Amino acid sequence: MSAQPLGKYLTLEEFCTCTQTHQRFTDRIDPFPKNLEETLPALEALCQHIIDPVIEGFGRDRFQLTYGFCSANLKRWLAKKDPLTGKKHGIATPGLDQHMAHEVDRNGRYYCDRLGAACDFRILDLPSNALVDWIVAQGLPFDSLYFYGADRPIHISYGPQHKRDIWAFTEWETPTRQHPWASTANPTNSK
Repeated sequence: MSAQPLGKYLTLEEFCTCTQTHQRFTDRIDPFPKNLEETLPALEALCQHIIDPVIEGFGRDRFQLTYGFCSANLKRWLAKKDPLTGKKHGIATPGLDQHMAHEVDRNGRYYCDRLGAACDFRILDLPSNALVDWIVAQGLPFDSLYFYGADRPIHISYGPQHKRDIWAFTEWETPTRQHPWASTANPTNSK
């Protein structure tokens, strides 16, 4: 299952094991989806409509996936605190961010009612505002796009709503809706 291609370039394994938390706790985290019948097609659609065109535009060598699918097991690990630092291993907002795709909880409810799928990535040697400019100019059918700063990865989702919402974050991590997108007038920091 893990070598299953999701699109032209990425496999399910790459999509499920790219997070720093998974790499740190590989032997303790099951990163793979359980609701394969619905989650796999959502991940495949994300790759087909968003990731494949980006890789074709910039090259596979420059594409860096930083956060792909979030399994229920990974979500639990992200919420745990590191015993040394007292900080959580990561952030997960499954009800909003679409990283859990079509996974369901033990009561059979979707973790994210918005459905679809999401990932975070960057293009090496390209400021993320230029990447967003390219995505918008290409007319890619994204649902939500989060711009965190020129030197940070972007978050992008593909889902049934195709809202094409772009959110930028201030230096205080406050989201502001960007409509229309104008990278030169973007108020975000460049952490």
